Amino acid sequence: TICVVCGRNEKLKADLDTRCWDTVVSQSLQSYETLKSRFWTKVMTLHAHRSRRIQLALDRAAAKAEKGNDIADVPGNVDVVPLGFVSNMAEYMVAADILVSKAGPGTIAEAAAVGLPIMVTSHLPGQEAGNVDIVLNGEFGDFCQDPETIGLEIACWLQDPQLLDVMSKKAKTVGHPHAAEEIALDIGKTTHQWMEQNELKRNGHP
Repeated sequence: TICVVCGRNEKLKADLDTRCWDTVVSQSLQSYETLKSRFWTKVMTLHAHRSRRIQLALDRAAAKAEKGNDIADVPGNVDVVPLGFVSNMAEYMVAADILVSKAGPGTIAEAAAVGLPIMVTSHLPGQEAGNVDIVLNGEFGDFCQDPETIGLEIACWLQDPQLLDVMSKKAKTVGHPHAAEEIALDIGKTTHQWMEQNELKRNGHP
């Protein structure tokens, strides 16, 4: 199941809700069959930023494809569920196997906190570029901007439970699930200390 969080974009949600996905899958398979070698070349291209473990998983999938065992030869049983604005994002993240998202800092932090592998698809210039490095250096995801290659690489991940397990553990080492609580406690402690010092000064103590 692919859950697409559309936020307040009702037009996108309606478009996804009414689209004939059987037709989309059929067209995608025809396109893939024509461009198969190009797809695998793009996926197998060694990127300096891609973790060695992910690259090895892609290499294994490509080797199977060469022997006729291509993961994309048989269409999967996939449901696309468009969602509007959701307030329980954490529950969706816990239930998910992979997150596909732009490099928003809050999104990456939440995903890492629950051990969710990430495919980063874009980032805002400057302010979000560093967030991509967090995912890549932490080895719990990849960065790709080509939709077809994204789909193929994610399919490879889903066929490799051991890879997903390792990526999930890597994410958890980066994530700080209690960060907000710790920050709040630190602010409260510091505030309390300053209040005590001010109270002492008002009572004539240096």
